[in-house]
Amino acid sequence: MKTRTKTAVILVMTLMPGTRMLAQQDTVFVANKDTIVTHYILSPKDMETAKHVIYVNEDVTTHIIMPENIKLVDISTAKMVGNQCADNMVRIKPRGRMSENELAGTVTLIGERHLAQYEMVYTGIPTKARSSYVISQEELSRYDNPNVLMPEQDMAAYAWAIYSSKRKFNNIRYSASGIRAVINNIYTIGDYFFIDYSLYNNTNIKYDIDELRIKLTDKKEVKATNSQTVELTPVYMLNKTRSFKGAYRNVMVIEKLTFPDEKVLKLEISENQISGRVIYLSIEYADILHADGFSEKTLKHLTSYPNK
Repeated sequence: MKTRTKTAVILVMTLMPGTRMLAQQDTVFVANKDTIVTHYILSPKDMETAKHVIYVNEDVTTHIIMPENIKLVDISTAKMVGNQCADNMVRIKPRGRMSENELAGTVTLIGERHLAQYEMVYTGIPTKARSSYVISQEELSRYDNPNVLMPEQDMAAYAWAIYSSKRKFNNIRYSASGIRAVINNIYTIGDYFFIDYSLYNNTNIKYDIDELRIKLTDKKEVKATNSQTVELTPVYMLNKTRSFKGAYRNVMVIEKLTFPDEKVLKLEISENQISGRVIYLSIEYADILHADGFSEKTLKHLTSYPNK
């Protein structure tokens, strides 16, 4: 004789401590199982008073775009699935069908200096669900991240302003094999150096950039046993182009540092060939000290450069 399993559905009104009242708490008890599945259905009043709501549907992938790089994504329930698909973008969707206006979960996005939090609400109408959602500055809450001294968005704004400025340096240059290289500007902003440089190709053969390295090394050639070279990692590069025929300009950002007079910062750019052309630019500490000489007027020009 077969026994049927009965399922009891109980609808109750509930007020969660410290939060607004939800219209229904739909608690489903499944016989012969120890698990309890709770569904929160938002009322029309809840939808009106909620600050940040994004509608989702199981047939629509929702892309959330943040105005800065995302460092952490938290999805509060297993009802949603997603991943980070770009530096400043995540994609999410419900795992399956839900009740209309059911709270699928809360998504928290933590960026370089801001965070944003959204309630994901299910809709059975795919056209009502958001396929993309761009976070505005008004929806961001600021927080201090000790691991981020300057957001990448700010670096890009400064770099673009420097890129469009006139050259102030004339003493750092290199020329060989039809390639000429010059340092245009060096700025220190906050805890970073912004190094603006240009390359000029006077040959008919395009230059394919294989590798760009910056090192703190000895000014004079010494024996390998005594030489101490420290390779630095740029934290930002404005121009991602890897080849050029005529002219090329870029702004590199590195963490600010000091070094003795017997050392130099050496920028080394190599070509994408076995016997490729190699470009060297050596920056002495006196040049770095000169980077502190820009005026407040110049700084104001940089910070006012449109970046949003």
